[in-house]
Amino acid sequence: MRVWRHIGRQQWAKTTVGVAAAEYLRFVGMTSRFILEPEDIYQRGEADMPIILAFWHGQHLIAPVARRTKHRVNMLVSRHRDGEINAIAAERLGVGTIRGSGNHGGGFVHKAGVAAFQSMLDSLAAGCSIALSADVPKVARVAGLGIVKLAQASGRPIYPSAIATSRRIVLGNWDRTTINLPFSRGADVAAEPIKVAADADEAGLEAARRLLEERLNAATRRAYALVDRSRKDH
Repeated sequence: MRVWRHIGRQQWAKTTVGVAAAEYLRFVGMTSRFILEPEDIYQRGEADMPIILAFWHGQHLIAPVARRTKHRVNMLVSRHRDGEINAIAAERLGVGTIRGSGNHGGGFVHKAGVAAFQSMLDSLAAGCSIALSADVPKVARVAGLGIVKLAQASGRPIYPSAIATSRRIVLGNWDRTTINLPFSRGADVAAEPIKVAADADEAGLEAARRLLEERLNAATRRAYALVDRSRKDH
């Protein structure tokens, strides 16, 4: 067991796994057909660019190959070992990365979080969208305040989104990580965007956080309903 842990810490091992994961996801994207809801979401979003794209943790892995957009996107990736693998995979798929994570209290105050928050602000100011999971660390399906404060500070809207595939494996870990399988029917659903006022007080920020949680859950339910209905109909 210690041997495997030692190997897992080696950069060559993380690079190998990251590259393999990226190529697997690319294959899933090439062999699957995704529908958009709403169909004109890219056209609608043009006026709002850059945006903050929010997913639930565990559903975000397929996003780089399911979403086809010409706009530049940077993804927030945690700084732990698994995050390093995710970063390698994302960058191989053409997505930039910012390393860091938030906390339950809503700030980005640990794991180089302050620097990551500033990097995301700089990215948005430069016209590059940000993609990140909305969950607080290790607490699935509970949105944190960090993403809401990012929207407040940047003035950019949050787009709650969900991506699902008809063929998938759902793991039993804390975030119910989904491994999307090839030859699937997919759905990419975006809920109505959320804007956070620059002068929002504590109550206003909490209201935006709850709204984000509700819209992410609604988008997730809709995405799975679309692909599972297709699966039953065929």
